[in-house]
Amino acid sequence: MAKEEKDEKIVEEGLQPPKKKPLVKWIIIGLSVLILAAGGTVGAMYFTKKNGSKQASAGQSAETALWAMEPFIVNLVDNQGDRYLKVVIELEVSDKNRLVELNKIKPKLRDNVLDLLTAKSYRELVDIAGKQRLKDEIGIRLNNFLTTGKIVKVYFTEFVVQ
Repeated sequence: MAKEEKDEKIVEEGLQPPKKKPLVKWIIIGLSVLILAAGGTVGAMYFTKKNGSKQASAGQSAETALWAMEPFIVNLVDNQGDRYLKVVIELEVSDKNRLVELNKIKPKLRDNVLDLLTAKSYRELVDIAGKQRLKDEIGIRLNNFLTTGKIVKVYFTEFVVQ
């Protein structure tokens, strides 16, 4: 009975009863599904591309080769006394065919690394960041001597500072 009175009151005032909006509900559901689908597609494309580049770099690393240099023992620039550095370096080369070229210019490479190492102080080499900077500097300097290919990474197989 209360419902009838309410309906009569609405009719008398000229107001229409509120309609349910199923169309708005379906639009919201549709947009939600569309957004989720788009997000899934973008995510799939991103991860597929990322895995593809990893596979390409893995294929590239299969062609690389390591070239070992003889140990370096140098005096460091230091005001607190005599300090020396012993380091053994291996170079990762982008193409294994470049090893012959590296052997031909070995004296130039060793001389350049010696010049770099003797200019370093104990404080520059004592922390990890200093060692990483040294690796980067060695790689940049030695890449200048190569006509083809490049040094991808520098590895320290021994590193002693005393």
